[in-house]
Amino acid sequence: MGEAKIKILSSEHDRVEFVEHLLNDLKSFEYMLANNMFESGISRIGVEQEFCLVNNEYSPSKNALKILKLLNDKSFTTELALYNLELNAEPLKFENSCFRKLENTLIEKMEKARNAAQTLGDKIVITGILPTISYNEINQEYMTPFKRYKILGEIIKNARGSDFELHLMGVDELNMKHDCIMLEACNTSFQIHLQIEPDDFVDQYNWASAIAGPVLSAVTNSPMLLGNELWYETRIALFQQSIDLRKTTRMPRKRQPRVSFGNNWVKKSVADIFKDDISRYTLLITSDFEEYSWETLKKGEIPDLTALRLHNGTVYKWNRPCFGTTNGKPHLRIENRYIPSGPTIKDEVANAVFWIGLMTAMPDKYRNIWEVMNFKEAKSNFLKAARFGLETDFEIFGSITPARRLITDNLIPMAADGLRKKGIDEKDIYEYLGIIEERVEKNKTGSKWIIQNYRNLKKEISKDEALKLLAMKMTEMQKKNVPISRWDDVQAKDKDKIINCFEHVGQVMKVDLFVVHENDIVELVIKIMEWRNFSRMPVEGQKGELLGLLTRSRIERLIEEDESVKEKLVREVMIKNVIVAEPEDTLHDTINRMKRFKVGCLPVVKRNELIGIITETDIIKILKQKGNLDEYAT
Repeated sequence: MGEAKIKILSSEHDRVEFVEHLLNDLKSFEYMLANNMFESGISRIGVEQEFCLVNNEYSPSKNALKILKLLNDKSFTTELALYNLELNAEPLKFENSCFRKLENTLIEKMEKARNAAQTLGDKIVITGILPTISYNEINQEYMTPFKRYKILGEIIKNARGSDFELHLMGVDELNMKHDCIMLEACNTSFQIHLQIEPDDFVDQYNWASAIAGPVLSAVTNSPMLLGNELWYETRIALFQQSIDLRKTTRMPRKRQPRVSFGNNWVKKSVADIFKDDISRYTLLITSDFEEYSWETLKKGEIPDLTALRLHNGTVYKWNRPCFGTTNGKPHLRIENRYIPSGPTIKDEVANAVFWIGLMTAMPDKYRNIWEVMNFKEAKSNFLKAARFGLETDFEIFGSITPARRLITDNLIPMAADGLRKKGIDEKDIYEYLGIIEERVEKNKTGSKWIIQNYRNLKKEISKDEALKLLAMKMTEMQKKNVPISRWDDVQAKDKDKIINCFEHVGQVMKVDLFVVHENDIVELVIKIMEWRNFSRMPVEGQKGELLGLLTRSRIERLIEEDESVKEKLVREVMIKNVIVAEPEDTLHDTINRMKRFKVGCLPVVKRNELIGIITETDIIKILKQKGNLDEYAT
């Protein structure tokens, strides 16, 4: 999807042309495989470092394009959101001190990005999901204004034909609809590329699936979204659901999502993966083609396989096969897409060392892996790891083993052996795998640290203050490049170090709502108000729409006139013309609206759907923090 000239595959002519090029590319790919034209005898590693930009409040910034201009460095590129950027590190030969070189390169480049951001008053955070992302930052206003992102959004929304739905159950539960693809922008990854020998690709690709669950359990760093505690690696579910094109049908058809772990082992050729993807997934995009790959091959040149790469770029496997060229020579690699960004560069490089070491150490008995392991075991392990991290019990290697014991007793020694076979410096093996070992023994992944600190902070300070303190601590420790296993806890007393410049209703409103329905009995509403000490309650329809408002004072007044009001339905007595706010409204405008209509609270709606409530008390609390209480008094 990084192609700058992509366009929607809409007309019949474009579709016919694209299919012709796609099948031509697949033919060329299989020819190159059959005739040993792929690079062999050398292996390279590479990474893509995605990161977040925050302002002086530790909220998402919109300065990505300005920072990119200041950097003037082709290794940095845009992402979907204006609060994300990506660094593409130069590939390194998989040998000797390559991982030390990788860490030094990342430190140097990220420091350059940090300095550019600081010029604009921004900071950098490397994390799987930025804790401070709110509803306000997942709309079109924060989308990078490039044609390819707009096209991507249009393609996905048109193919789906309805709003995106998010259903995530963790410690908290998140159910919401959204009208654009910006939920996907919440995900920030550390993608690792490993070049694979052509003859070993099938076995290595299968092995990558087998070890994905245990590896993921040790690297989780994305436990929260929009202030909700969800999966230990929430990115896994969020990415799948945020760009899911499947429509709900009355019959339980089995259809693979475009973000997928896969559905079976590969048994013959890497080409079979591409064939399966072409068979399963709708063709979405095309480009302006400058060559027919088969004609290019006949001239003795290596084709780009543009159509094949374009379609492959719209299928988001957690382990994705990739075709590329280096110095005119084609190669194959596996892209590991499930590892999150952060918590520090040193942690990320350790994660890469762990995964690549395991890939290199694949035991011979797993070459025909379908003979010794069911694919659904691997898939189940992966999903369990995403949900429970190091608390997972894995069904692997013929037994059920707790994650922490499996990693320390089996996988770390295995990874070390694999790295030694490749001639990696012993001191680097010891240091980086030692980081994984310490993290696992202390049960202190990024996700664990975030959850524990968030819960402790919430005992003393507000949700927003806690989330900002987490982001602040992340930036401090990332500058020091200290592994997560050695991070201290965040102190609530440090809240004085953060700036709370709340400006919009969406930043302040309550979303844990008690509502009544139009067919409820008024007497029940009276009791709920009594139990919860509420003075008002929104009336919600079956589709989540705001129908009205019921206040204690109104009920009391009506009862004085007629005691039988208690037996009536809510719809008979509710206030129907309700004054409301929207999440984008400023607090200043909201204050004025409350004063003008002499109300103490406003339901918050989006397209008439009830999403929150804001009260006079909420606003006064924020104004006190800002020292602007006089603004309300006047």
